[in-house]
Amino acid sequence: MIATPGGSPTTHTEARFNATYVWMISVVAAMGGLLFGYDWVVIGGAAKFYEAFFHLKDTAALVAQDAGFWVKVKANAISPTGWAQSCALLGCLGGALVSGALSDRFGRKPMLILAAANFVLSSVGIALTQSFPAFVTWRILGGMSIGLASNISPMYISEIAPPARRGLLVAINQLTIVIGVLAAQFVNWCIARPVPDGLPPAEFAASWNVVQGWRWMFAACAVPSVLFLVGSLFVPESPRWLTKAGAGARAERTLSRIGGRDYAIAALADIRATLVNEDKHVRLNELLDRRVLVVLGLGIFLAVFQQWCGINVIFNYAGEIFRQAGYNINDTLTNIVMTGLVNFLFTFVALFTVDRLGRKPLMLFGAAALALIYAAIGYCYHLKGGGSVVPNTLFLVLVLSAIAAYSMSLAPVTWVIISEIFPNRIRGSAMSIAVGFLWIACFLLTYTFPIFNAVLGASVTFWIYAAICCVGFVGILTRLPETKGKTLEQIEKELVD
Repeated sequence: MIATPGGSPTTHTEARFNATYVWMISVVAAMGGLLFGYDWVVIGGAAKFYEAFFHLKDTAALVAQDAGFWVKVKANAISPTGWAQSCALLGCLGGALVSGALSDRFGRKPMLILAAANFVLSSVGIALTQSFPAFVTWRILGGMSIGLASNISPMYISEIAPPARRGLLVAINQLTIVIGVLAAQFVNWCIARPVPDGLPPAEFAASWNVVQGWRWMFAACAVPSVLFLVGSLFVPESPRWLTKAGAGARAERTLSRIGGRDYAIAALADIRATLVNEDKHVRLNELLDRRVLVVLGLGIFLAVFQQWCGINVIFNYAGEIFRQAGYNINDTLTNIVMTGLVNFLFTFVALFTVDRLGRKPLMLFGAAALALIYAAIGYCYHLKGGGSVVPNTLFLVLVLSAIAAYSMSLAPVTWVIISEIFPNRIRGSAMSIAVGFLWIACFLLTYTFPIFNAVLGASVTFWIYAAICCVGFVGILTRLPETKGKTLEQIEKELVD
């Protein structure tokens, strides 16, 4: 409770907050999400062009349709085109794993600055590269920035946000990811010059798209990266990290600017209460505590499920999915932009409902909706494979419906939950572990889809994702508590103490 000047108590959620200040620093931190989205998706539009530039050959395409099971698996597993698509995930994993320890030791703000600077460096480096090994190296370095941003940005926002607006503000990070995705798709569409049907390979290899176009697609990321870097220099350090580091006076100044002196005093007391007898550095035995392991397991489950629900297959392999549905290359590019628009628009549904309806209802809706939609997509592929006529439009509607369901539920809400369920003293390290598992799951999803698609077929592949969504629904229903409207300290007491 907070004592008002008149002597009557008021809750944290009733305090008057400096909305302009809170939104400003939240948007700056969420720029990490924008760059995450751009860098993650830009490769999809550039793939055909840099593959031609580096003379990459898809070994899977050389395997006969009637080849044996393990022959197909091996051909897809060692594909250089697949390695080019997924190598950044190794950097994502590395960045996520080190972000926790570094942010707990040096603070959240320095990690935001580091991620921004590395985004600038890697986007320029990949635009200037002349060899495939250098391309892979820069992609992995860029992936490290994604890994850092995917952990630090939502965590930082959750630690500076007032409880009543935390869901909305953390979800802003997902909105900027979506904006980054849409920006990458739009920039790719604007930069790429039309490709005539039946263009000879030699002429395609000498085209502007192959020689220069793909470079500008990656280089464009440097512009928002510089803005993120400059903005990160001016945001305050997380008051919760400052308190843990023994800089309570600085923490109180930041909290006062967010919600006033009374809010700062009460919030600081709550934070200190959760840090009693705690060291500045996280010890392994803290993470292995039985009560913490339960919460950590929940965070890992949600992070892995967000990826294994299968939606990133649609984003990363949209060209292949639409090709199998019967679309040509030009229509596919248009469809990809449509997926970005739907992703963008339906993220707003989450922004305006996550603090009203709560986290759990949205997560349950997303899991159930995706299970049904994937089952339908798989059935359509099954009918098409059997010779039945399935309208292309039906595939497009189902794909867009899947993206809409994901964008308003699992995409933003997962980040909200894993940024708020971990105790103050270990939040950086615990989030690092959860996000690390997220990127491992993402790597496995991205790397195995071509194998599943080639060996099992598109129908069975989507039915597998539908089954995973059913498992996720049950896990969320039975294990996920509701956290809306609660302070981080209240959540900690309920889940851990």
